[in-house]
Amino acid sequence: MKILMVLTSHDKLGDTGKKTGFWLEEFAAPYYVFKDAGADVTLASPKGGQPPLDPSSDAEGAQTAATERFKGDKAAQSDLAHTVVLSTVPNEGFDAVFYPGGHGPLWDLAEDADSIKLIETFARTNRPVAAVCHAPAVFKHTKGADGKPLVSGKTVTGFTNTEEEAAGLTNVVPFLVEDMLKANGGNYEKGADWAAFVVTDGKLITGQNPASSEEAARKLLEMI
Repeated sequence: MKILMVLTSHDKLGDTGKKTGFWLEEFAAPYYVFKDAGADVTLASPKGGQPPLDPSSDAEGAQTAATERFKGDKAAQSDLAHTVVLSTVPNEGFDAVFYPGGHGPLWDLAEDADSIKLIETFARTNRPVAAVCHAPAVFKHTKGADGKPLVSGKTVTGFTNTEEEAAGLTNVVPFLVEDMLKANGGNYEKGADWAAFVVTDGKLITGQNPASSEEAARKLLEMI
C-alpha cells in the first residue's frame, strides 16, 4: 500500500509580512494513520526538501497527540525534511494521494501544473484523492474526463468562509475555498466551525478543517 502526501512549498501569507505553510496537525495526524496501517508513505512538495511550517500550527494551543508524537519522532522529521520534488513524482505507482492544508496551498498547489496533472490522473484511474482544510484549493483548476471542473456535481467540503473570517484572513487569501468549490459546481457542505467534518463522493474525500484530518485519512484507507 503506497500513499503519496503532497505538501505546500509556499511560506508567505500574502502581503502581511507573516509566514504560512502547511498545518502541522493536518500532516501529522494522517501521516500516522497511514504509517500505523503499514503504508509506504512518500512525501512530496513543489520545491522539495523541507516544506514551510505555518507557525500558528506550532503554537501550544494547536497541539494534538499526533503533533506531539511527531515532535519526538526523528525518522518522521527526517522524512519531512527531505520531501521529493513534485515534478519528479510518477503519476503511477501510488494507491492514493493526500493533501494536508495550511494556507500555503492557496498560492502554490492551487496553480501547480504537476499537482493538477497528478490529481486528474488519479481521478481518471479511479484512485482516492483526499484534501483537508485549505488543501481543497488544489481542485481550483482540475478537470474531470468530461472537461468540467473535477468537483462539479460532487459533494465536497473545505475551510468555511466563516472559519476564514474568524482567522482574520478573508482579505488576505487569494480566494476563499468555500466560494471556489461552489463556483466550480461542487455541492458544498459544512459542519460546525472547527468541528470535524468529512465528506466522500466516489473516490474524492474532503475535510473541512484541521480537526477533520484524521477522519479524512481513515476514510482514504477504507477506499484502498
